[in-house]
Amino acid sequence: MKAAVVSVLILLVIFVAWPVSADRKDLPGAGGYGGDEDDDNDTKSWFPLDNQLSLSYYDRICPDFEKIVATKVREWTKKDSSLGPALLRLLFHDCGVTGCDASVLLDHEGSERRSPASKTLRGFELIDDIKSEIEKACPGLVSCADILTAASRDATFQLGGPYWPNAYGRRDSTDSYARDVEKVPSGRRDITGLLETFQSYGLNVLDLVVLSGAHTIGKAYCGTIQSRLYNFNATYGTDPSIESKYADFLRRKCRVASETVYLDAETPVKFDNQYYINLQKNMGVLTTDQELVKDPRTAPLVKAFAEQPPHMFR
Repeated sequence: MKAAVVSVLILLVIFVAWPVSADRKDLPGAGGYGGDEDDDNDTKSWFPLDNQLSLSYYDRICPDFEKIVATKVREWTKKDSSLGPALLRLLFHDCGVTGCDASVLLDHEGSERRSPASKTLRGFELIDDIKSEIEKACPGLVSCADILTAASRDATFQLGGPYWPNAYGRRDSTDSYARDVEKVPSGRRDITGLLETFQSYGLNVLDLVVLSGAHTIGKAYCGTIQSRLYNFNATYGTDPSIESKYADFLRRKCRVASETVYLDAETPVKFDNQYYINLQKNMGVLTTDQELVKDPRTAPLVKAFAEQPPHMFR
C-alpha cells in the first residue's frame, strides 16, 4: 500500500466517513446557531442538496470562518501545545455519541459534559473563544459543531498531520444526556467489542485502525492502565504483552492514577505513524491499542501503516 493511498484513506475515514446525521437538524439554516427558518429558500440556492453537508457552506455567509478558527487555534496551541490532541479527543467524544452535533459542549445538569467519563475532556474554553469571535463577524450563522470540526483539523495540521477540506452545515444539538457517553468506546475493550460499536455507526475494521491512529498524539491518565501494570487479570502482575523495558517505565510513571503518560512514547507531539510502529514493538499504552496487533483482523492493517514513511501525512 503506497503512502499516497494511505494518506487518502486516513483523510476520508477520519473526517468524512465518521457519521453525522443527514437530516435537517445538521443544517445551520434550520435554526439553532444557524439563523432563521425564513432564510431556508435562500439556503437552497447555494446548498447543493437539502440533506448534505457542503465544502462551500460558509463561502457566502461567513467567508472568514476558517481564517478565524485557524488564527485562534494557532494562538491557543502556541501557549499550550497539549490543546491539539485535546481538541481531537473532544471531537471524537462529540461524534461518538449522537453524531457531530456539539452536544458535548452543552453544560448543564445531566449533560454529556457533566458525565464522569467526560471529566478529562479539554478545549471548551478555546471553542468558546472562537465562537465569540465568529459571532462578531457572522452573528447567528456558524454552528459550534462546525467550529469544533474545523478547530480539530487545524490543531492536527499544526502537529504535523494532514490538512483536509471540511464539509460544513451541521446544526448544534439542543439535547445532551450523560447516559449517552457510554456509547464512546473505552480503552479497555477487546477488538470484537470495538468492532461491534464501530459497526453500529456504519464503520468497519479499517476505520477502527485508522481512528486509533489519533493516539499518535495526546496522553492517557494512568488510572486507565494501572490494571495492566499492577494487577493484570487479577494476578498482581503486569500484562506480559507490554515490552519489558517499557513496562518498567510505565510502572514507575503510573504509581498515581492522576499522573499522565504519552500515548506515543517516541514522538508524542507529532502527528505521524509512529503509533503503529510502537504497537509492533508491544508499546501500546491502552489495552485497545495493543489488541490491534494481536487480532488477525487488525494486525495486517497496523503493519501496513507502520511500514509507511514518517512523512506519510504530508
